[in-house]
Amino acid sequence: MKLFKTNNMSVPIGVAFVWFTTQFGGGFASGAQLFQYFIIFGIWTLITPILAQVISAVFQWYALKYAKVNDVYDYRSFNDSFYGKFSPIFSNLYELVYIFLLCLAPSVAFATGGSTMAELLGIPYLICTMIIGVFIFIIAVYGTDIVRKAASAISIIIILGLLIVYIPNIIAQWGEITKNIGNLAAQKAPIGPALWKSFLYAAFQLASIGLMVQHAKAFTSEKEAKTSMIYGVIINSGIIFISTLGLMAVVNMPGIQQESIPILTLVRNGVGSSFMTPMISILIVLGAISTAVNMIAGIVNRIVSKFEIEKPLNAKDRAKPSKLTIFTTAGFIILAFGIAQFGLLPLIKVGYGYLGYITIAVVIIPYIIHMIFSGLGKTKKIVKNL
Repeated sequence: MKLFKTNNMSVPIGVAFVWFTTQFGGGFASGAQLFQYFIIFGIWTLITPILAQVISAVFQWYALKYAKVNDVYDYRSFNDSFYGKFSPIFSNLYELVYIFLLCLAPSVAFATGGSTMAELLGIPYLICTMIIGVFIFIIAVYGTDIVRKAASAISIIIILGLLIVYIPNIIAQWGEITKNIGNLAAQKAPIGPALWKSFLYAAFQLASIGLMVQHAKAFTSEKEAKTSMIYGVIINSGIIFISTLGLMAVVNMPGIQQESIPILTLVRNGVGSSFMTPMISILIVLGAISTAVNMIAGIVNRIVSKFEIEKPLNAKDRAKPSKLTIFTTAGFIILAFGIAQFGLLPLIKVGYGYLGYITIAVVIIPYIIHMIFSGLGKTKKIVKNL
């Protein structure tokens, strides 16, 4: 496998970073999501986060490969082709899933990012959410290539920040970590619930699979779909493992499972609290922005590809976003901003719990059927021939 010899390596790495920034939101940065889906299930937390990344990678690889082979790069065109004669049902169901996700993730991004920024800078929440909205607009409005480049830059910052926070604290609290791992290993921990929650986490993340397919257009061949997902597994598995391992230091502290930002407890009991606390706040804000950018860019690409007629443009005009792109991007940002400002967040939190189940029916099961009938590797329009 020529994984490290491909000439066009920046695109597969960029796509891997898009996956990372889509997954990495405020819940991941704070550590709360890691407790909810992995750590509370005992010793299996050393395995199940990585398993979730592998599951996600397999489905995303298949989608990216199909998109490249069949030349479909917005999620509606992709779904209409992929689901074949069943597309009137499943394309529209996925449309609802993505719209639900679009209301969910960017709105929570505004809320968590705005709250964190307000606490960090001491300025009003409303102004903070406006600042976040401007950042999201600037990145998302310039299209897929900019989103991918922004994802790469943000990912590097986030990864370095997480390593700066976790590595010293893992070293400083290694005795407590190994002690707690030993205690967890001695406790009864049924593997069934742990595997199911890991699968549900992967399913929830796959609700955003539609935003990934737009990035397949930049591949030189469908083989780069696999390369990008190998990089993605390495990046995501490495970071999620380090994060869960670090949180092992505080796993037995009273009330830790109810903490909204467990990583702060880790830092307070470790080293570097004075400068790591604001760093964590910055990571949460970056995670919120990156997730929102990717979600909004996906729906913008879908709408613009559907309604905008392509015409020859000079280099200067191609660099400018169209009016439709500007208004669509602004519209969805305002929608997410409004939800974050005027409520519905309790409903959104409940919605997170159900989105994974919906995605199992709309994405995972149909994809598995498609893989079986296509022999896993042949990604032409198999379903149309069923």
